[in-house]
Amino acid sequence: MDNWFTVEKIDSHTFAISEYKHWEKAHSYLVIGEKKAALIDTGLGVSNIKNVVSNLTDLSVIVITTHAHWDHIGGHKYFDKIYVHEKDAKCLTDGFPIPLSMVKANLLKEPCDFPKEFDAKNYNIFQCRNVYKINDNDIIDLGKRKLKVIHTPGHSEGHICLYEEKTGYLFSGDLIYKGTLDAFYPSTNPFDFMNSVKKVEKLNVKRIMPAHYSLDVPISIIKEISIAFSEIYSKGDLVQGKGIFKYKNFNIHI
Repeated sequence: MDNWFTVEKIDSHTFAISEYKHWEKAHSYLVIGEKKAALIDTGLGVSNIKNVVSNLTDLSVIVITTHAHWDHIGGHKYFDKIYVHEKDAKCLTDGFPIPLSMVKANLLKEPCDFPKEFDAKNYNIFQCRNVYKINDNDIIDLGKRKLKVIHTPGHSEGHICLYEEKTGYLFSGDLIYKGTLDAFYPSTNPFDFMNSVKKVEKLNVKRIMPAHYSLDVPISIIKEISIAFSEIYSKGDLVQGKGIFKYKNFNIHI
């Protein structure tokens, strides 16, 4: 097994594949159905995540992108079927909007014991011509497991969460996690972010699968984040440039 990745069993057919050695501590998730499997995000792309996936399932694997940021699409290059919300598709098909030099600076900004085969000089941002575009409320059927696409813009225009009603799993991407929620980039929208949190708050969530940091995320954090955004909005501070608002389990950077 690749020692760059840490595999944690959520249940017998769901696995978190994490990159804890890097400061981003990015998580990808393998969701295995009866007919096929879905890999939700593919991480940084500094090591071959497909090798890990192949040790966990023999089924064909599709990749579902929560959003097309560099730290979630790095391993897309190892797979053929890429799903992404139509509003983020251009980042994959037309080129990433941020210069490669800036991405590399982010990737390398903290000391890290990268895999031996990794060479930062050869690091590139994933791009492809053909993707499968998905939209709000689409159902991705894996065979006795169904993932519902929840369009949750704010962190990116085409950000999605994936919700499995049967288990109550919410694969929350960069919308919900223990850490700093970013809505300060020019490409982000703090008002949309707030409304997206309120949208997932209505779901019957039993477990949150975040894209970064700790996997131990209480369900109550959704309501906490929703209340925080509402308070910021009511004070007239939901405007980019207002800085970082700190809370017990998370921060909001606007």
